[in-house]
Amino acid sequence: MGNCIICGKPVDGEICESHEEDAVFEFRGTASSQLTPGRYYRGTVDGYADFGVFIDIGDHVTGLLHRSELDQRLESLDWEPGDEMFVQVLDVRDNGNIDLGWSIRQREREFRGHLIETADDEYRPEEADDSTDASETDSDEEPTETGMSSSNDGSADSDTDRPAPESPTGTEPVAATEGTVATESAAAVSPGTDADDADDEEPEPALNRTTIDAIDNQIGSVVRLEGEITGVRQTSGPTVFELRDESATVECAAFEEAGVRAYPDVDIDDIVALEGEVERHNGDLQIETETLEILENEERQTIVDRLESAIEREARPAEIVTLAAHEPVAAVEDELGDATTTIRRAIIEARPIVVRHRATADGYVAGAAIERAVLPLVREKHTRDDAEYHYFERRPLDDRVYGMDAATDDVTAMLEARDRHGEQLPLVVLVDAGSTVESVDGYDLLSLYDVDSVVIDDSRADEEIADAVSTAVTPSLAGVDVSGLTATALAANVAAHVNEDVREDVEHLPAVSYWEDTPEAYLELATDAGYDETTISERREAVALEAYYQSYKDKRELVADLLFDDGEEPGTGRDGDLAAHVSEQFRAKLETELETARQNLELEDVDGLSVAVLDTGAFTHRYNFPTTTLLLDALHRRQRDDADGDRFVTLGIGDDELHVRATESLDVRELGDAIAQTVPDGGVRVVGGQDGHVEYLPGERGAVRAAALDALPKTLE
Repeated sequence: MGNCIICGKPVDGEICESHEEDAVFEFRGTASSQLTPGRYYRGTVDGYADFGVFIDIGDHVTGLLHRSELDQRLESLDWEPGDEMFVQVLDVRDNGNIDLGWSIRQREREFRGHLIETADDEYRPEEADDSTDASETDSDEEPTETGMSSSNDGSADSDTDRPAPESPTGTEPVAATEGTVATESAAAVSPGTDADDADDEEPEPALNRTTIDAIDNQIGSVVRLEGEITGVRQTSGPTVFELRDESATVECAAFEEAGVRAYPDVDIDDIVALEGEVERHNGDLQIETETLEILENEERQTIVDRLESAIEREARPAEIVTLAAHEPVAAVEDELGDATTTIRRAIIEARPIVVRHRATADGYVAGAAIERAVLPLVREKHTRDDAEYHYFERRPLDDRVYGMDAATDDVTAMLEARDRHGEQLPLVVLVDAGSTVESVDGYDLLSLYDVDSVVIDDSRADEEIADAVSTAVTPSLAGVDVSGLTATALAANVAAHVNEDVREDVEHLPAVSYWEDTPEAYLELATDAGYDETTISERREAVALEAYYQSYKDKRELVADLLFDDGEEPGTGRDGDLAAHVSEQFRAKLETELETARQNLELEDVDGLSVAVLDTGAFTHRYNFPTTTLLLDALHRRQRDDADGDRFVTLGIGDDELHVRATESLDVRELGDAIAQTVPDGGVRVVGGQDGHVEYLPGERGAVRAAALDALPKTLE
């Protein structure tokens, strides 16, 4: 147990957490992993690159001072290899790379202490065992009792005759004045300094910038943060600003008076410098704001560039490695990378993500894959415990079209969240839906508010979608056959690249999404993950059943239990496999409806084509499980297997909708056009493109039925 060299507080080492950034460290370790993020180190210029300056930290490690950390162009720097400077270690990556930040303090005397850091220890220079090494490291400096240095001639600063490289900001540190927070009072006296000499000391420098991911161990300390305001909300007490820098997001409370807006000029998207004390509020990290300043011109641009550079480094995946060899997925590797980057950018920028998916088994599983990847990253980026419920939401859709109804709902919700809670506008991700021209009006409404949208869909998409959304992961537009593809196969691949840590979690999901003809590669993935064909089938059926009930809700926890829980979990009250139990209900309900449907089928031969016609208005329970589409899918599989010949069609004709299933590729839009020509006054229209369904006026139901049967053989040719 020792005493902090700055405040004298008893500590395990030489410096307390509150004053760690007030000291400069001399590194004598041998590996980057031995550095301590957040600390300031003495370094020397090693060389230049297109993206920054390499700085040697000690004799054995080199870090990168990225150009975004500088306030001037690289070409204008006159630093030479060997020039000494002081930098902050912002991050040490898993691969050993070191991210450095600039220090406005570029003389040792501007720090309040000097320590030597080794692989497993830290100590004052005067405690070094080898005085020769110490003198070589410190040049012509001699240690004093406080760990500060003085020149051999007794002057206060050994750097006086050896100027350091000019600060990129071009400014000197300023003293703390009224309304300005400094690390310590300008009148503070370091241990070992004569009180009589205090008046002769230079004022303490202004606070150095720290990053949000480094404040967890600085509770009670005053820090300076620079970044973008991503949210503003007024409470009955303080105003709460959400601040994002290149590392994370934190809430900052500012108090004017109860219920009164503090800093009314500060709004979302402003670039600011904020100083305040780090505290915990209801278990969450929070900054008690003392000063908040909007930055303009060069100061603003420096931070904008820093944030953008950090996003570039973090958002785009290094490479695309698909879950399995599957031609339709391989055809859109570039689009997978674009979708991944867009989603990761939204997380980093603290924008909410809204996932819209169909209320089907495939839609729910695909949406859950994205959710599985995003939630851990949201928790990591935000300091508030409930962030995952504010920054991610799944909203199921009734059908495959993202129409004006859904878009209006989303726009209304996002504007309310912006105006009432100060939230940013979201990223909207469409999964298993939204890839046909009928959705363009919905995307146009979003675009009026500059809301980005991503589509991930296995349907046969329309070319117009590519221009209507930010990114379209739609293999059909790449010219590949999508008959053996599911939306989950695409979404799970996106999820695995959004968050590599969940790759193993989502590997079994593509197999869950196939009702038949599952690609062998996905079955192998599921088997390797510990899921056999029975458990895969049970999860698919269970999700299909639960997707029907409360279909407009995401059922986040329930769906996660069905897809990712292998059985009993202590404390849940369940004594068996949830998916197996729910799937039993699925099969019982489906078999009952299938039996009724099969007894009421009308089998017709139309020019050699076998057609099974079901009056879905008369012989299905429209408002009970299963849905018409799910029932027709199962009915078609059963009847197809029993039919004579290879060409077989199942036609479901309801009061105002016609659904068709065929053993061959069928363009529903072409079928709808043919029906419309025959029944011009039937109000016939196709919803959902080539893989959609036909709608019509109830009064023309008979005519539509006859026209459909007449057009089917020609459409399949």
